[in-house]
Amino acid sequence: MSGLCGWFDPAARGSANANILTMAATLARFDQSPVRNKSARWGAVATAARNANADLFQEGERLAAVCGRGRFSDPRLADVARRHGLAYALAEGYLQKGPEILELLAGTFALAILDRTAGRAFLAIDRLGSSSLCYSVEDGKLVFGSTLDAIGEFPGASKELSRQAIHDYVYFHMVPGPLTVYANRRRLLPGTFVIWDGGKVKTTSYWEMRFIENERQSTQQLTERFRRLLKTSVSDAMQEGAQNGAFLSGGTDSTTVAGMLREVTGEAPRTYSIGFDAAGFDEMGYARIAARHFGTRHREYYVTPDDVVGAIPRIAAVHDQPFGNSSAVPTYYCAKLARDDGVDTLLGGDGGDELFGGNERYAKQYRYSLYSDLPAALRKGIIEPFASVLPAAGITGKVQRYIATASMEMPARYDNYNLVTRFGPENIFTAEFLEDVDPALPAAEVADKYRGAHAQSLINHMLALDLKYTLADNDLPKVIRSCELAGVGATFPLLNDDLVAFSARLPPELKLRGTKLRYFFKQALRDFLPGEIIRKTKHGFGLPFGPWVQTHGPLRKRALGSLADLKKRGIVRGDFIDQLTTVHLNSHAGYYGTMVWTLMMLEQWLRHRAIA
Repeated sequence: MSGLCGWFDPAARGSANANILTMAATLARFDQSPVRNKSARWGAVATAARNANADLFQEGERLAAVCGRGRFSDPRLADVARRHGLAYALAEGYLQKGPEILELLAGTFALAILDRTAGRAFLAIDRLGSSSLCYSVEDGKLVFGSTLDAIGEFPGASKELSRQAIHDYVYFHMVPGPLTVYANRRRLLPGTFVIWDGGKVKTTSYWEMRFIENERQSTQQLTERFRRLLKTSVSDAMQEGAQNGAFLSGGTDSTTVAGMLREVTGEAPRTYSIGFDAAGFDEMGYARIAARHFGTRHREYYVTPDDVVGAIPRIAAVHDQPFGNSSAVPTYYCAKLARDDGVDTLLGGDGGDELFGGNERYAKQYRYSLYSDLPAALRKGIIEPFASVLPAAGITGKVQRYIATASMEMPARYDNYNLVTRFGPENIFTAEFLEDVDPALPAAEVADKYRGAHAQSLINHMLALDLKYTLADNDLPKVIRSCELAGVGATFPLLNDDLVAFSARLPPELKLRGTKLRYFFKQALRDFLPGEIIRKTKHGFGLPFGPWVQTHGPLRKRALGSLADLKKRGIVRGDFIDQLTTVHLNSHAGYYGTMVWTLMMLEQWLRHRAIA
């Protein structure tokens, strides 16, 4: 993968320089990315990256490393980077400007600058979290890496697990940053930097999404600028000197990226799709419509239950902490299809939903807001007393359920279907496990993020929430790790800084107009995208795990065997697992299958790392 790692000990207490190579080897173990390193008696840095997407610098008592595709907006620093390398320009710029250097840096990046003379280290990642960077303090030394596994190779690194993180993993199906599965390791949030000074760590945000909701421009002006930005973003996301291709699910975002790829290159782009032989899950037809419309060189693959069985331990191995998004499996097979076709870099459409209002739950919350926005006197004094005496069945029962849900405050209403909330943590986890856990913490942190958003409208508050929990914590790691496992690089043109800034200034009603999702996006591209794609509902690469685990023997054996082993760890109650697999899964395979997958992948991750 494209990543960096290193350690810093300004007191120079005798750390072995060779450790850096062992740490860096973890970054290259799946895709064999070339490793480079610089080291001194007091610290070391290393990168693992292909296609020149990394740079190192060493001079006197300074070390610097950067990976990704960062670029300076400042002409002078951009020129320095061209002549001497990005790492040199960053190190020099940091000497002059300190953390303000990040205001002049765009693109995707993770960076580390170590200055022994000042006794200070500086770590940072890009605005949307396309790159990852974690850190810990081990015996007075700062240790950092793009993965937790790289930190784990530092001699004496603590491997104590965080029960809170495991609880939160089951809640979210991933571990949300800055928490990690290890008790003393933290992950940088998008748009943040860390300064380590004299053994003390200070984390600061240098960028946050700030929505400008009162600007008005003509639709024509917006459309023209948007389409220019899309084309530039796709061009910037292409890997120079590599074979580029694109994911193509048949959805709005992936189709847009594939179409723009054709416009940029003037050639038929390579596109790749995944299908499932399962009712309600296969969207290959839409991908074929998009491929025909843009004349792509299209390849497709149908994932089978046997493929899932084979992929489960690989997915667990490539993630540095438990990860429970089952669509990692089809993403991996799609990337593998591209790799077998000679592609080096895949362009993904991730981010479009969270920037332009494309998730179905946005429309659902709008429907609830029609009631919750009514005057309280009307709701509490008239409607609810009347509704409470109606029969709790049929249409009146639906009305009562609607009122009950709509009456919940946001963002609790947003996550109303969370299985941990519905079952209750005490019914899922053992009492001993919960002794060191705050079950209310996930919901509280979500509420803080929602209320702290720099937004006024409902849609922008939801987008701010999803930029972290759906995109940075979930979808980006899913795509990046699945591509790493397949030996392919991944880029995300819709996360281009200029396109993100454009979306922040787009009026809320152009993102969600009533229940019409991504209204402006579709209107601006109505003569570019196929009509069928414009009109379709959102789907993606969702895996039919629930239905398959009931009917496919080997998959059921792997899932139930994993859950049987998980029972022995004292984390999840045995009676909950029994009820989940014998009662709930049979009643609603799709809904409860998610919990089966999440717990199975927890056990698979623990097993892969030989954690007792």
